[in-house]
Amino acid sequence: MIVVHHLENSRSQRILWLLEELGADYEVRRYQRDTKTMLAPPELKAVHPLGKSPLISDGDTVIAESGAIVEYLVERFDDGALAPARDSAEFLDYRQWLHYAEGSIMPLLVMRLIFGQLPKQAPKLMRPLMRGIEGNVMKRFLGPQLDLHLDYIEGRLQGTGHFVGSSWSAADILMSFPLEAASARTEGNRPAIADFVQRAQARPAYQRALERGGPYQLLG
Repeated sequence: MIVVHHLENSRSQRILWLLEELGADYEVRRYQRDTKTMLAPPELKAVHPLGKSPLISDGDTVIAESGAIVEYLVERFDDGALAPARDSAEFLDYRQWLHYAEGSIMPLLVMRLIFGQLPKQAPKLMRPLMRGIEGNVMKRFLGPQLDLHLDYIEGRLQGTGHFVGSSWSAADILMSFPLEAASARTEGNRPAIADFVQRAQARPAYQRALERGGPYQLLG
């Protein structure tokens, strides 16, 4: 049976959602973040040397990395509903969005989270300097890059409301976490992204995943 090593408030929530969409049997082992550092607990290193989430185990096989986990589960359990056929015109598009989620948009969102924490974590006398650094990075790099990528995503979703074809796929599920994060923290009118997030969160499988995974909120 698939075991999801599920860290609270993390990207592994998408893996639970995917498994619910696939109708696969799985077990959830929950891990709590350190209340001070918000990092994963050391127990996860007993599963994988990096001690990061998401992680799944299938017998003696342990798989890390969101995209790799999604591909593994889709290849094992999907009946063709959540991924296009490999010989179809849509498959290359599907693969691109699987990699884009973690390779392009998430690093920018993580950087924004880190720089946003600098003034809060700095000693009191250093906070004005940290706020200046944060503002400068946002103005010169992160802000323009986020706008570039979010406009790209918005344009994509304005077509069918999905990243591949006109129905839900594993690419949509993988893209859900960065778009939830972007919707929660990014100003600007991007109705297609907002609609996508709303529709994703309303899916029965998404709601079942919340029940299995426990309380869920975005960090930062």
